Amino acid sequence: MSNSSSPTEFLLLAFADMWELQLLHFSLFLGIYLAALMGNGLIITAVTCDHHLHTPMYFFLLNLSVLDLCSISTTVPKSMANSLSNTRAISYSGCAAQIFLLVFLVSAQYYLLTVMAYDRYVAICKPLHYETLMGSRACVKMAAAAWGSGFLHAVLHTGNTFSLPLCQGNAVEQFFCEIPQIVKFSCSDSYLREVGLIVLSACLFFGCFVFILLSYVQILTVVLRIPSKQGRHKAFSMCLPHLAVVSLFVSTVVFAHLKTPSMLSPAHDLVVGVLYVVVPPTLNPLLYSLRNKELKEALKKLIPLGQCQHQ
Repeated sequence: MSNSSSPTEFLLLAFADMWELQLLHFSLFLGIYLAALMGNGLIITAVTCDHHLHTPMYFFLLNLSVLDLCSISTTVPKSMANSLSNTRAISYSGCAAQIFLLVFLVSAQYYLLTVMAYDRYVAICKPLHYETLMGSRACVKMAAAAWGSGFLHAVLHTGNTFSLPLCQGNAVEQFFCEIPQIVKFSCSDSYLREVGLIVLSACLFFGCFVFILLSYVQILTVVLRIPSKQGRHKAFSMCLPHLAVVSLFVSTVVFAHLKTPSMLSPAHDLVVGVLYVVVPPTLNPLLYSLRNKELKEALKKLIPLGQCQHQ
């Protein structure tokens, strides 16, 4: 490969060199992937089929489950296929597609979690205005804004990353393609544009985080004023699943991108990659259903009957 040309393929980081360990990796990822498919698939089906769940909160949850399904499907199947076929390769176009979809879906997830925080804020702090502020048209617009913002985010980052001349190698130190891993192959100073975009993204990320934090400060203030214990319990039950999902998302993303020099190792990169790409889509359905009686009831009706209940 000449120094002036971009690579035609990239080599992803393998979980193991031994065939037995590769088979173990395949089996573990298959189990996790099937669990994510089942959990998110059940939530999507339950929300779609049960008319009791046709509310803003569950509309946004349905969108989140679709994003979770798509995001884990962007990385895990390719990693499993590589382990099974004993290869590390991913094509240039495949890598670009993986980065585009991952940035799109993860960004949309975060924007949607921000919208969901606003939904919880209105439901608890402005209950009399809930139907006005969170009407079906407003909900569709907010969800579309989250998806659209994620798409724009992905177009900017992917287009800028793959417009860079790449000549510093092709071995990606992660089991999927991600922007920092590709930018390090750049052989020009134009990578500074991507650094600028990453800083802008970090500012947006922080802005959304502050919005979510302030929303929950207001929610907590209102909930603590509720005189009845049952009322407080109901309010907390509405908010805790979302708060748990946000905490999981933010902690894994921050842990993944704030690395100290002592953490720079392939093993650490693999663990971090699994934490923020594989774990949230798998655990989110569990976090949302644990304390949610409405969702549990819908799933109980759905599983034995195996069909939609249109009443």
